[in-house]
Amino acid sequence: MTASGSVFPCPLISPEQLRRRLPEAFVVDCSHDLAAPEAGADAYARGHVPGAVHLHLDRELSGPIGPGTGRHPLPERERLASRLAALGLRRGQPVVAYDRNFSPYAARLWWLLRWLGHAPVAVLDGGWQGWLDAGGEAETGAASERTPGDFVPAAQPGMPSVDVDALLAQVQTAPSRPSPWLVVDARSPERYAGEGETLDPVGGHIPGAVCRFFRDNLGADGRFLPGAQLREQWVRVLAGRDPREVVSQCGSGVTACHNLLALELAGLDGARLYPGSWSQWCSDPRRPVARGATP
Repeated sequence: MTASGSVFPCPLISPEQLRRRLPEAFVVDCSHDLAAPEAGADAYARGHVPGAVHLHLDRELSGPIGPGTGRHPLPERERLASRLAALGLRRGQPVVAYDRNFSPYAARLWWLLRWLGHAPVAVLDGGWQGWLDAGGEAETGAASERTPGDFVPAAQPGMPSVDVDALLAQVQTAPSRPSPWLVVDARSPERYAGEGETLDPVGGHIPGAVCRFFRDNLGADGRFLPGAQLREQWVRVLAGRDPREVVSQCGSGVTACHNLLALELAGLDGARLYPGSWSQWCSDPRRPVARGATP
């Protein structure tokens, strides 16, 4: 599935299509490295899609960390919208996001823009490497000066989410009655099981959650699997549940967006994001923790 036409009917765009749309598109390099927070900006300076700007996960695509927030809380909507406008984003302008790390950071921006009410946004399939492999040109150095745009957020968030208290209430009722939500964890099977945790102080997962590693949405070439194949796989994950009952989480609300993007590609819309994810959940020892593989 790829994007075409005057708007994006699908949340993916190929490198070839992006090349044709560069004059009109607002391109954002979302490259980041959790272990080296400035590595993404450094990589952007060494080479990026011509005309692209860089947005930093910690400083722009997340809000300030506070007690119990998790590692990447959602940014304040007006603040993020103002930053995008300052960089030149116009109302209705098509946005293309990419990164160099299997597209989780690009998916985060995809979700955030939809949350702000901006529909024409797509992720570059294959990311930066896909762009280069398709013969795309590279621009180096800092972003050029931009004429501010007129972008403003919608009055109400455009993507559903769930907070930790609501999720805890559902977990605490099980198994006395079935939970209305299916929690899907995008972290690796090892981190889900509580093995080899390096980012958070506690290993394990939310009780009742199932594991769907975000990289399983991709082929060996780093591109998303075809929509029909994603649908087949995700139908097995859902096990009869409505996709609107899914709560997507990960370590800090980033790779969870990758799974939400994959669900849309599969035609299974309506899932929610748990922004705080495991880093928020495990910050309070009163919240239950499960360990081991998915049953």
